[in-house]
Amino acid sequence: MVSPPPGAAAVAAARACVRVGLAPRPLMGSQGGVGPPGNGGPGEGESGETRKLQEEGRAARGKRRKGKGKAGAGQGGKGSGAEGKPEPPQGKEETGLGAEAGPSAGLGKAGERGGSVEEGARRLVRGDEGSAGARKEAKGRDEGKKEEWRVRTGRREDARPARAQGRGGQAWGRLAGTRAAMATAAEEKAAAAAAAREPACRPAAGPALLRLPEELLLLIFSYLDMQALGRLAQVCRWLRRFTSCDLLWRRIARASLNSGFTRLGTDLMASVPVKERVKVSQNWRLGRCREGILLKWRCSQMPWMQLEGDSLYISQANFILAYQFRPDGASLNRRPLGVFAGHDEDVCHFVLANSHIISAGGDGKIGIHKIHSTFTVKYSAHEQEVNCVDCKGGIIVSGSRDRTAKVWPLASGRLGQCLHTIQTEDRVWSIAISPLLSGQLMTHLGSDFPPGAGVLDVMYESPSTLLSCGYDTYVRYWDLRASARKCVMEWEEPHDSTLYCLQTDGNHLLATGSSYYGVVRLWDRRQRACLHAFPLTSTPLSSPVYCLRFTTRHLYAALSYNLHVLDFQNP
Repeated sequence: MVSPPPGAAAVAAARACVRVGLAPRPLMGSQGGVGPPGNGGPGEGESGETRKLQEEGRAARGKRRKGKGKAGAGQGGKGSGAEGKPEPPQGKEETGLGAEAGPSAGLGKAGERGGSVEEGARRLVRGDEGSAGARKEAKGRDEGKKEEWRVRTGRREDARPARAQGRGGQAWGRLAGTRAAMATAAEEKAAAAAAAREPACRPAAGPALLRLPEELLLLIFSYLDMQALGRLAQVCRWLRRFTSCDLLWRRIARASLNSGFTRLGTDLMASVPVKERVKVSQNWRLGRCREGILLKWRCSQMPWMQLEGDSLYISQANFILAYQFRPDGASLNRRPLGVFAGHDEDVCHFVLANSHIISAGGDGKIGIHKIHSTFTVKYSAHEQEVNCVDCKGGIIVSGSRDRTAKVWPLASGRLGQCLHTIQTEDRVWSIAISPLLSGQLMTHLGSDFPPGAGVLDVMYESPSTLLSCGYDTYVRYWDLRASARKCVMEWEEPHDSTLYCLQTDGNHLLATGSSYYGVVRLWDRRQRACLHAFPLTSTPLSSPVYCLRFTTRHLYAALSYNLHVLDFQNP
C-alpha cells in the first residue's frame, strides 16, 4: 500500500474547488476562430493567455520531471468552446481563465509525461492568481471577437492551419442563428394567429352591466341607436362580438334605406349580416357611390334587364344575353353564360319565371326560352309589336300596340293558345299580374289623367299596393283598399322629365330613371323631395334610362349605348 505524497490532499482539494461546475465554453479561440470540439491535445478553443501559461508549465515540467506518470485522470484539454455556442456569464465568472489554464497546464492526454504533484499545485495557484485580471481582459476580447464574428461574412483573418475546421463551425453558427430567427418569427406568427382565432370571452372584471345575462343585455342594447352600438363595439372584443348580433340591428335596418327588409319585416338577404347592410345603407342615404360602365354597344338600343342571383340578363337587339357577376358585384365576366335568340326584331321586354325566359319582341311574337338548355319556342301573339309581358303562376299576359292584352298558358302542351283577349282604349305600354291571380278586371286606376299620360312601368308590392310611373312625370303609389280612383301618395320629377322605369326595395327606397341625360333619382318614400340625382350621360349622348335594377350594394342602369353601375359598397 503506497501512501500519498505530502501535500496531495491539499492539491486534490484545490482541484476539486477549481472543477466546480462545467468548464466554460468560450465562443472563439485565441484569434477569434471557432472550431469543432477537439479530440485531444491541449488548447483547442482556448484563449491566447491560456496557451502562454500552458507553454510555461510544459517548459518547467521538462526541467523538473522526476518520472513518468499520468498527471491525472482529467480530460485531455478539450476546448468546449469550439461549438460556437456561448455559455451564460455566470459559468465564466465562477471558473475564469485562470481555472482553464491550471488544469490545462497540469493535465495532458493519457501517456503524456507529467510533472510532480507539487509543480501542478504551484501552476494551479499561479493560474488562480492571474485569473482576476485575465478574466476581464479575456471577456472584453471575447465580446469584440463575438461582434466581429457576427458582422464578418468572408474568411477569417487568422486562417491558421490548425483551425481549418473552425470555418465550418462559423458557418454552422450563422446557419443556426438564421434558423433560430426563422423559428422565432414562425412562433410569433402562430401565436398572433391563435390569438385572432381565440373567441372573445366576457370580461371577468368591469361594470356590473356587463355581468348581466345575455338575454337582458340584448333587451337593453336594443334601445340604442346606431352610433351608440358603434361606440360599444370599440370597448372590448367581447362587446364587439356581442353588438354584432343581428337582433340588435334588425330594428335599425328596417328604418334604413335598402337594407334588405320589406315593409312587412321580411328579410330578403338572410345570408348577409344585418350590421354590414346597415353600414352600406348609409351610403345610399348620403348618396356616396362609385360610378362605372359594365357593357357598351356600338349602336343605339332600347335594352331591358333582369337580375337572378349572381347573373344578369340583358337584351341587346334581338338577343338576350346572360352574364355572371364577379365576386365584387361591380364587374362582369366578359364572356356571356348564354345567348337566347328567336325574334326577328328587337326584344322590347322580358321576364324570368319558373326557370324560363318569356320575351316580347317587336315582331309581334312571344318567345319562351329554357334558361339551362337550348329549348326555345316562339309564336305569333299580336298584330303589332309586343311592348310588355309578365308571367306568374303558369300564366303569361302580354300587351301590344294593337290595343289589346292577351292571356296565354305556360304549359308546354298548350303554348300559343290564347286563353283570353282584353280590349283597351289605347296602346298597352306596361303590364303586371296581381299576386292574387284573380283573373278578372277589378278596377281602373285613376280618373283624372291628362291626355297622353301613359303608364310606362308598373309593379306590385303586395296584392293591394302598387307603384306606377310614366309620361306625366309622376311616381304614384296606389292602395286599392283605400281608393282605386286616387293615389295615396305621389312624387313629382323635378325637371318634368318622362319616367321610363322604377324600382323599389319594398320598404323605403325608390329609384326612378328619367328620359333626359340618363338621370337616376333616389327617393325616400317618407319624404316628398328627391334625395339624390345621378346624371349618367352628357349632352351629346343624352339617353333615357330604359331599365334599372338594384341590390343592397349596387344599382344597374341600362341606357342607349351602355350599362352603368353605381357601387354603394365601395364608394
